[in-house]
Amino acid sequence: MQDLAEGVTRFQRDVFPTKAELFAHLATHHTPHTLFISCSDARVVPELITGTEPGDLFVIRTAGNLVPAYSPEADGVAASIEYAVAALGVKDIVVCGHSACGAMTALAQGHDLSGAPAVAAWLRHADASQARTAADGDVPALVRQNVLAQLANLATHPSVAKALAEGKVALHGWVYDIPTGHVEDLTAGPALAA
Repeated sequence: MQDLAEGVTRFQRDVFPTKAELFAHLATHHTPHTLFISCSDARVVPELITGTEPGDLFVIRTAGNLVPAYSPEADGVAASIEYAVAALGVKDIVVCGHSACGAMTALAQGHDLSGAPAVAAWLRHADASQARTAADGDVPALVRQNVLAQLANLATHPSVAKALAEGKVALHGWVYDIPTGHVEDLTAGPALAA
């Protein structure tokens, strides 16, 4: 906790003053251009990877960057997606998986999750990803298939389906490689430069 408190002090002393004008603007404006859905993994920092400023990204982080298919039941992920698309009018949605994902590793390698029943239940949202992956135990392939499956799930959300039909939003699937910093865009072709 001491590290966090010292970080706040450095932020207030060194960072905030250099961006005071930006924060003053953000106090009354919330207009992110992109909804960025990534894994909860602490090694994946969307703003750092994309070089964006506060206010640029609306971020949802879930274990395994999973996006449940739409359901009328109350759901924090669905509510955040709907708010980003319908209220904030984001123009792009990125689902970003990553190398060495613990959730995808657990699934690919058949880890016993009986001691983590909530995790096991949550990871069922990756059933389609597993079905689309040809080889058992292939974590990188599962990570990629999972990103594609989550894009398909996104399209089931009414706000996203409407925005897609009206050409107001575009979906992107990325895989971030932690040791190299490369980002592979599964929806557009070659790797993005690090």
